[in-house]
Amino acid sequence: MLGRMKGMLLLGGILLLPVTSAVSEQGASGQGSGSRREAGGGLPQDVHQDSRSRLPPITLEELNEQGRNDYAAAGASSPTGRPEGAAAIRLHRSGVDVRWDSAIGRRLTELAIITTARELDQPYEWSLHEMEALSVGLEPAIVDLVRHRKPLAGVGEREAAIIQLGRELGRHKVTAATYARAFALFGKTNLVDIVDLMAQYAGVAANLTAANQWMPPQMAQFLPLPFTLPTDFLPDSRSRIPTVNPDRPPARPPTQTMPGGLYRRTLAPPPTGPASMGRFAAGLTSLESSQGRALMALAVLITAREHDQQYEWTVNESRARAAGLAPAVIDIVRLRKPLTGIGEKEAILIQFGRELFGKHVVTTETYARAKQVFGQRDLSDFVVGLMAPHAREATLLTAFDQHLPAGQQPQLPMP
Repeated sequence: MLGRMKGMLLLGGILLLPVTSAVSEQGASGQGSGSRREAGGGLPQDVHQDSRSRLPPITLEELNEQGRNDYAAAGASSPTGRPEGAAAIRLHRSGVDVRWDSAIGRRLTELAIITTARELDQPYEWSLHEMEALSVGLEPAIVDLVRHRKPLAGVGEREAAIIQLGRELGRHKVTAATYARAFALFGKTNLVDIVDLMAQYAGVAANLTAANQWMPPQMAQFLPLPFTLPTDFLPDSRSRIPTVNPDRPPARPPTQTMPGGLYRRTLAPPPTGPASMGRFAAGLTSLESSQGRALMALAVLITAREHDQQYEWTVNESRARAAGLAPAVIDIVRLRKPLTGIGEKEAILIQFGRELFGKHVVTTETYARAKQVFGQRDLSDFVVGLMAPHAREATLLTAFDQHLPAGQQPQLPMP
């Protein structure tokens, strides 16, 4: 999927760079060569003036060779020549496969995943990872607390910090107190890893929800939901997506061994899973050719609006206008106005995004209409290539309170 995402650089700037780095831990104080200063110019006290986020700018001396390459790539794609936004945040990661190899252990990484699934009402993601969380030692009482959104009284500090962080990310605003507590408990690098893991599974949840992926019939669904799941799934794939794309050669059977560890495995029983939405995707070049850059930009703005993500919105609004997206359509998304007086494609794409991210369920009617208007290939590309990746970006930007560059005026009214 990352290969298909490269085309997004035209629309999303640096935000979709596939970045992996390794850094040296700066300690719980967050102090380093980019030391924290007193907030000025309206910035909150926990936001650095130079990075305009809760993380200090990272220096090349802190990065290994891969990290330095990532830094250079992010800077080359930035208008300022230096890493910005989510690409700058990702440079603070450890570089390990967080789910399996994080220093915090698998018990807590699975807690981060199920917390994300709970806040996004994603039953497939929850059900598979609940079983996994229990198998690696997460206590049933904690699983039940997350499932039912119970108070955090009596929960350990580290567990409570992860759950609270995930809950606030679900509400699109992480308070300074919650961030400070998590930073003190985990340190900078581990915290970035935890948030990026949550962000990754937010993107996975978008793919699963769009596809209406059900559990296999022999497996139970364990998550109580505020809605009734749509029943428009195919019996073989247990989703809206056929198991075979007639326009694509049959894929080789997946191998069951994964590099780097004997017990690593894919939890999703074939042919179910988050990859189903991408089965018909052809990539962003194909999408631009068939639907145009204005609609692609619209998908990015819808995602930003439904995540209340000021940085994502403001950075991408000007790009949307340059791509030819009508100001009236932009205002409908910005102000959540009724979908009247605009084209069919714009209206159904906005409705699709509002349901996907705002309600966490895409109705049978909305999905059918979107598929009729765009076709399965382009609808898959809108979700897999744009909406899901930008949901991941929004999670990172929100957690670390990324502010706009100095002098740039915010364009999104915030709740």
